[in-house]
Amino acid sequence: MTEAGDGHRPTVVFIGGSGRSGSTLLERMLGAVPGVGALGEVVHLPARGLVERETCACGRALDLCEFWSEVGERAFGGWDRVDGAEWRALQARVDRTRHLPLLAVPVRRSFRADLGEHTGRLERLYRAAAEVAGASVLIDSSKNTSTAFTLRHLSLPVRYVHLVRDSRGVAYSWTKEVERPETARGHLMPRYSPAATAAWWDAFNVIMGLLPATGTDVIRVRYEDLVTDPQAVLRAVLGPTGLPIDPGWDRFLTPAGAELGPGHSVAGNPMRFTSGVIPLHRDDAWRSRLPSRDRRIVTALTAPFLARYGYLGRRDPDRPPGGA
Repeated sequence: MTEAGDGHRPTVVFIGGSGRSGSTLLERMLGAVPGVGALGEVVHLPARGLVERETCACGRALDLCEFWSEVGERAFGGWDRVDGAEWRALQARVDRTRHLPLLAVPVRRSFRADLGEHTGRLERLYRAAAEVAGASVLIDSSKNTSTAFTLRHLSLPVRYVHLVRDSRGVAYSWTKEVERPETARGHLMPRYSPAATAAWWDAFNVIMGLLPATGTDVIRVRYEDLVTDPQAVLRAVLGPTGLPIDPGWDRFLTPAGAELGPGHSVAGNPMRFTSGVIPLHRDDAWRSRLPSRDRRIVTALTAPFLARYGYLGRRDPDRPPGGA
């Protein structure tokens, strides 16, 4: 494998997807490939990592984590020199959905200044992370559409992955009670109604669909394909990065699933704290556990994208009248 490469000028792979689409799993599987460093949802580093001091996937706060402590030292001279609240406020002035028009065409001078400062910090962070990890490719699973547009302004090469999952599976997942182990008091993750999730899922996919119009190449990946044919999906994602694929690159994939060790994901789904063999299989529990009324509502609200992504067959019992 190559070293951090080109003066530690890593390629960033950004994973965009609605919540509960499998982004943490994809990030961790990519991070198991030699030469790749998995960072988690970097968008949450200022607020959750610095201000709230939530834990890294290793179980320690950023300033106590060996990996992130070294990243902070190389990027900024130490985390004690970074004002997390100030960075969070700076981030809020640029990386928000309402700023998408300005992110596409930053005509306002003050916005350009804030954007340059924020992306400059991100670039220092990415370069330092590549050095510490000894990686030429970094995975940022931040998911947010505004973050995707923000990263277009980096001088580093960025490759975009649009991760999708059947909206009904996403809706069912958001109805479940899930604890957040990274918080001191074990808070629960928020839950949303199936209808609200469907609207959010639609909006996300509409916005991600705008990226190619800016001249940005985007690879679309289905969660269902990731768990049934992981080698093909991982190759498709890493191919555009130019990362050399050595023999045995996929030895972490076994008949029992993906064997994943501890990592340093800064934020993401609670499964980032789980080590060992992660079973890979389609999670179709929504077919029997999501109430039929909710299933029909979600199907109706998301039918055009379900059809586009290959989820809505002609024999689907929840297919709306007239089809999509």
